[in-house]
Amino acid sequence: MDCRAWWCMVRPMTNTRPLIWVLTDDRPGNAGQALGVAEALNQPFVQKNIRYSSLGKLPNIVRGSTLIGVTDDSVAALVAPWPDLVIAAGRRTAPVARWIKRTAGQNVALVQIMNPGRVGAADFDLIAIPRHDCDRPDGDLPNVVRITGAPHRYSNAKLEREAAAWAPRVKDLPRPYVSLFVGGATHQRPFPVALAKDVGARVNALAKELGGSVLLSTSRRTGVESEVALLAALDAPHRAYLWGQEKDGAAENPYGGFLALADVVVVTGDSVSMCSEACANPASVYIYAPPDMVAPKHARLHRDLFERGLAKPFTGTPPLFGHEAFTHAPLNAAGDIATRIEGLLAAGGK
Repeated sequence: MDCRAWWCMVRPMTNTRPLIWVLTDDRPGNAGQALGVAEALNQPFVQKNIRYSSLGKLPNIVRGSTLIGVTDDSVAALVAPWPDLVIAAGRRTAPVARWIKRTAGQNVALVQIMNPGRVGAADFDLIAIPRHDCDRPDGDLPNVVRITGAPHRYSNAKLEREAAAWAPRVKDLPRPYVSLFVGGATHQRPFPVALAKDVGARVNALAKELGGSVLLSTSRRTGVESEVALLAALDAPHRAYLWGQEKDGAAENPYGGFLALADVVVVTGDSVSMCSEACANPASVYIYAPPDMVAPKHARLHRDLFERGLAKPFTGTPPLFGHEAFTHAPLNAAGDIATRIEGLLAAGGK
């Protein structure tokens, strides 16, 4: 039996492909991580959207391996034929994945991205936890693999497609392109308008110093006042996308294109996903993260990226591109996790 076709160990003696379920919920960052891993497998998959009632906020020690806190419409979609592999991300999807494995009564491999907690952790065949997250004094469980940053959907192939689609739309702007991705306030830290003004001015100065242009994209957390400050700071040639414009038919979201085309990337450090996606581009990546802006876990991620040569801090005088430019291997933990899944299932899943 040729186990390079890794599904042979999941459905022995058949020629069918494995049935893969991807659990996604109302947290776009978590959904993107799970979908990124599934896409890296290059196999068809079924996306199962999980929605929660108020009971979904209960701790996993209470929810266990049940569907407590899952809405009726989501429960109705969790029926046979049962999957061979479940990929999910985030603590709240963990009880759902465990319920599927218990209910299916067959060899269902569970892959969880981020820490699901100690309760029921042994039910998972693979748990991928970012290095910056939840260090344990007693060490990791045997089924845990540590990754750098967060898995995402921006593979090399996707970046090539995005670049081809968006290059004609910004060809009137001079290169190099300095792409600026701005997040905003989080539960733990504010994002004052002054910071938006500061990062906008710094990126504008960098673009002018290079003789290039700015490609700006904001997020749902940026806020109108910060968007106004960002735009006011830009007098270099630029193209700007403000979050939600596509909903009004005013613009298509160019985030992937701006990432793919960037000669220099500047990203605010408030989002694990955005920092990880920025490093998918092998060009120079800079993280803007004043000390009061980011939570400790974000600061740990930044240090990890800096130490691995994937990014540099965006501080002080804007660097001269011709003197400070650097490159790095593209970062995408999704491919690393997919390789682990192939090995896991080819070995029999346990």
